[in-house]
Amino acid sequence: MNNEISLLKEEVKSNLVNNILPYWINNMADVKNGGFLGSISGMEVPDANSPKGAILNARILWTFSAAYRILKDPVYLEYATNAKDEIIGKFYDKEFGGVFWSIDKDGKPLDTKKQIYALGFAIYGLSEYNRATGDQESLDYAIKLFHDIENHSFDKAANGYFEAFTREWNEIEDMRLSAKDINEKKTMNTHLHILEPYTNLYRVWKDEKLKNQLINLTNLFIDKFLNHETGHLQLFFDENWKSNHNIISYGHDIEASWLIHEAALELKDENLLIEIEPYVMRIADAATEGYFPAAGMIYETDIDESKIDADRHWWVQAEAIVGYANLYQHFDDKKSLLKAVDCWEFAKKYLVDNANGEWFWSIKADGTVNRTDDKAGFWKCPYHNGRMCMEIIERFN
Repeated sequence: MNNEISLLKEEVKSNLVNNILPYWINNMADVKNGGFLGSISGMEVPDANSPKGAILNARILWTFSAAYRILKDPVYLEYATNAKDEIIGKFYDKEFGGVFWSIDKDGKPLDTKKQIYALGFAIYGLSEYNRATGDQESLDYAIKLFHDIENHSFDKAANGYFEAFTREWNEIEDMRLSAKDINEKKTMNTHLHILEPYTNLYRVWKDEKLKNQLINLTNLFIDKFLNHETGHLQLFFDENWKSNHNIISYGHDIEASWLIHEAALELKDENLLIEIEPYVMRIADAATEGYFPAAGMIYETDIDESKIDADRHWWVQAEAIVGYANLYQHFDDKKSLLKAVDCWEFAKKYLVDNANGEWFWSIKADGTVNRTDDKAGFWKCPYHNGRMCMEIIERFN
């Protein structure tokens, strides 16, 4: 297996350094207004007037901070610092706390709702910047956002975290993260992306409350989100943990498998690890229902509507590579390493844009390239594929 690992590591590092990161450096800097452009279309057309999203900027911050920490290129630090200044200077709400969902091209607040998912990613990016540089300001703001989530979003009665609020932290009617989501008060996706930044924040800030909430989040995935009959994670819930929706998201399953494991490993709690690890393997195994050799992992299945979305999204392939690599690294599952390599081969052949840089949004079920969705934008970022490359580099260093 050493040859497979060495080649995989060499190829993803090259993709990161020569394909992914240069795309963002060369195309996304907003020279006129500062920070980064709001979007570039699937046809490579930048839009200098499009809104700028908190998710995209926080993910840029995380990606370039991690790249600097691992590869030590000062150019990556420059772009990480630019993103940090955007988050703190323009997205952070100095009056009410939290971060704005979006700002306009000039940096003024546009959509001021407080989507907890966005706060989570701001913590993720800021904590990684601190991890890479030791910068105290970024840690201070990450801690502020942690307290914002705990003070406003944590459900002290029924456990878990509510999705969204108005700017002033009042109830909001439309709590959806995106137009495709269901308007419920608690979602697996948001909890996953609270777990993820809390794990990263705990790396640099060994706070007892943070530790307890990270343990609680890890347990929530087993107690509430996991369907113990199928091994899949349920996605949408009301405030009392009732779910009326039967949607399987293969990418979220495989991503959650390794993020849950990462949290338990970082907590260094042997009893928690013993409890969690069988579920890590179970969730990854369930996700494999969406994996097809030489054809990647499909997006999702809506069981209620008997509808399969067989598009191969860029982020799903990236998370599958990490999820399967995690099974090999920690459980010596050699077949999973071969699945990771196979998913990379699919991504390398069909999703990596060798002409323009970065990865396409997806390959459609009919095998054509999706150029309708953005190459860069609110949701298309260097984080999933960039993180995959860095996870492989670090795990097998």
